[in-house]
Amino acid sequence: MIKKVLQYTISLAVAGGLLWFVFKDIDLNALWEKIKQADYKWVALSGVLALVAHWSRAYRWAYMLQPLGYNPSVFRTTLAVLVGYLANLVFPRAGEFARCGTLKNLEDIPFEKSFGAVVAERIADVMVLLILILLNLLLEFDRLSTFFFNFFGDKFKNPILLFGLGAAFIILAFMAYLTFKRNKDKISQLPLYQKVSKVIKGLADGFLSVRNLKNPMIFVFHTIFIWVLYYITTYVLCFALPETANLSPLAALTIFVMGSIGMAAPTQGGIGSYHFLVGSIVVLYGLSEQDGITLATFLHAMQGLFFVVVFGIVAFLLTLVLPKKKVESV
Repeated sequence: MIKKVLQYTISLAVAGGLLWFVFKDIDLNALWEKIKQADYKWVALSGVLALVAHWSRAYRWAYMLQPLGYNPSVFRTTLAVLVGYLANLVFPRAGEFARCGTLKNLEDIPFEKSFGAVVAERIADVMVLLILILLNLLLEFDRLSTFFFNFFGDKFKNPILLFGLGAAFIILAFMAYLTFKRNKDKISQLPLYQKVSKVIKGLADGFLSVRNLKNPMIFVFHTIFIWVLYYITTYVLCFALPETANLSPLAALTIFVMGSIGMAAPTQGGIGSYHFLVGSIVVLYGLSEQDGITLATFLHAMQGLFFVVVFGIVAFLLTLVLPKKKVESV
């Protein structure tokens, strides 16, 4: 419990520190006035697109559970996904646990099975994000090279220290492996080991479910579809502010990629990290620092907070009234 509280406190402190750094020289009154004057028909369209993306993620998750013998309702997996996003606003990285726990309550699917499928889809999502980062660097190399070299250039000045830390980690891991190998019979009798083994087996079953799909192209299609919708959702929101309505599709791709990295940071809902990365990068496209932070704040407020809170609360309330359904065997 103390460890979790410490992790949460550190995460909150990092988010707060980044917010202070981002907004310390920003005119907050001017920022708020521009956000109030935004064209909210684009926000409505963006919200619809975001909901479709969440449905697609839920469909992909349900489809991945079929080889394991489960056929959950896509409506219920969608509710679980939305509850998971809401949980991420409170505790970083808690969303995956919340969505699997919600599905367990709704459809009685074992937690470790659904979580294994989540691990598989997260790996696929990370691969897509890496491809998008490489594509973005390729298409916008001239702009981005200067930004990245300035940002990371002085972060790795001591290669000896980095090498030492890496070597120490490898040595400790090897020693732990040898200790386990020598005492495997005794360790395997421990209740904790047996419980962990059961969980790991469930995770492996869920992860390997991808190769057992009847049609893997459905998984591939929805993976691409989800990220395309995420990108379009971001681009559509740029039209809502006059200062960013003329941003190019490539500029929107850069904003989307940097925002995705910011959302993946270990802060509550990407707070602080999203503002810092997006607000820093958009100045490369001719925006002032004030307008850049305004855009970052607006995008995060809509995508990372408003949509998540509204959809998440509605989904959570529905989970409270829906009857628990026994899963259908495939």
